[in-house]
Amino acid sequence: MNNNYNKFVLHEHDDKFYYKKNKKDINISFNRVAFVFFVFFIISIIYSIHLLHLGLQKTVSININQIKLSNELHRADIIDRNGNFLAKTVSSIDIGINPKDIINQKKLLLNLGYIFPNKNYDLIKSQIKKSKFFWFEKKISEENYEKIMMLGDKSIRPEEKVSRIYPQKNLFSHIIGQIDNDNTGISGLEKSLDEKLKIDKEPIKLTVDKDIQFLIREELLKYNEIFRALGSAAILMDVNNGEIISLVSIPDFDPNERLNITNVNFINRATKGVYELGSVFKTFTLAAAINENVIEPSKQFKNLEKSIKCGKNTINEYDEKIPSNLTAEQILIRSGNIGSVRIGQLIGLKKFERFMNELNLMDTIKFDIEEVGVPISFKWGKCKLATVSYGHGITTTLLQLANAYAIIVNGGYKINPSLIKKNKKVIRKQILSSEVSKKINPILRKIVNTKEGTASLANIEGYEVGGKTGTAQKSALGGYSKKKINTFASIFPTSNPKYTLIVMMDEPKTNDEYIYNYRDGSGIKYKGTPFNTAGWTSVEVAGQIIEKIGPILATKYNEVNK
Repeated sequence: MNNNYNKFVLHEHDDKFYYKKNKKDINISFNRVAFVFFVFFIISIIYSIHLLHLGLQKTVSININQIKLSNELHRADIIDRNGNFLAKTVSSIDIGINPKDIINQKKLLLNLGYIFPNKNYDLIKSQIKKSKFFWFEKKISEENYEKIMMLGDKSIRPEEKVSRIYPQKNLFSHIIGQIDNDNTGISGLEKSLDEKLKIDKEPIKLTVDKDIQFLIREELLKYNEIFRALGSAAILMDVNNGEIISLVSIPDFDPNERLNITNVNFINRATKGVYELGSVFKTFTLAAAINENVIEPSKQFKNLEKSIKCGKNTINEYDEKIPSNLTAEQILIRSGNIGSVRIGQLIGLKKFERFMNELNLMDTIKFDIEEVGVPISFKWGKCKLATVSYGHGITTTLLQLANAYAIIVNGGYKINPSLIKKNKKVIRKQILSSEVSKKINPILRKIVNTKEGTASLANIEGYEVGGKTGTAQKSALGGYSKKKINTFASIFPTSNPKYTLIVMMDEPKTNDEYIYNYRDGSGIKYKGTPFNTAGWTSVEVAGQIIEKIGPILATKYNEVNK
């Protein structure tokens, strides 16, 4: 039969039936399916392109924000003169989750579980339930950071963190200082170089040497315990250019811990502490006399008194055994008080005051860190001239003392103490007569290598150590206490000075069990500290230090200082 609605045609043949498909209908059905498939294909392509675009846009946005944040947190590294890291910035990214922005919690947890399978998701679910922001992963790896950000979930919040680490821990704490939680320097070079550290891309190189700093600190720690001192400090400086190779103050701290230090005993004794330092000033008295052409070292002083009156006060000789007849040179070697007063009086008040100002001993010294002490001001007069001549009634910092000794022994050239390594050579200005160094340096050597001197314990063979001791009582309310500041200002080698080493001990005490070994080849040993003076405390420490650092200085810096 003929019917347009039939889907197939029946045929009778050999008592069997079969059907034949209508080709026209099959073509129509296929075209419809193909069309629908094509439409879905186009839609999926458009959707994929859109997702890719959004993903790239989000990634670019994240990268831009990350770069901006990284720039804000940037802080240049600090290295020593040999390239060892003293301060280093390490960046990391923390991932947080804001539950209020979660659209599909089940999907989010499923994806997070795939990336971080070892997390406690029961705990995370409870944190999400609180609806408060929480940290999901701290210091995330780069690989996982990319994975988690590709989820595109707006509840996920990345935050870049900066970690300022100090690989040497306590070793340079008083030099480097600390930063606060806002990435701002609050002490040391971190504070004084704060803006520079945030801008510079290259590391900032210092003049200090990690190995020498370590050795000096070890000796200070050791002898701080032996002599039961309140604290101690040491400065090693190149006398020709002012570069500070080591600066240590004990006690110190670990800047990695970011402690809020309020204990005044943690003061930087090398730069911030202001002290009366005693007889180390006698070197300046004789140097001023030579510079002003007042006397020669061979000048004879006869019938020196054991005590003299100045106003209401009496100035006594520290040791009654000191002879009454001495040359100017012998006065310095034997550390005579009365003889030093007589030399000061010959110089005169105005000339002596001018000389002390030339050495920058009485005003605030310019330095690379802000923790610098201010010497106590006073009015000059006849009695003040007398007391200052032997180091009484005048204060300064160890940094200024090191600077002044460098000028005295380097030919009279002015230098500026520095912790920052300079690329160009500094042009020096001569402010003292070269005769001062020629005549003072051999005398400083005799203080160490002669029996009359007060620093024989620092006579290290091969280093030509010279220097001057200073023992001073600490000032107290209404006068002076029995507590002492013991100092030794040394130079070496005296025939061609390269270094000054200042060692100070704050309130040391004697030790009955300590054994002294003389280093002059005599083999003499002495048990117990007979006197609480610099000659038996600070000199011993300086001798131990020079013995340890001498070989390093001789090999590392021999060519540099030629």
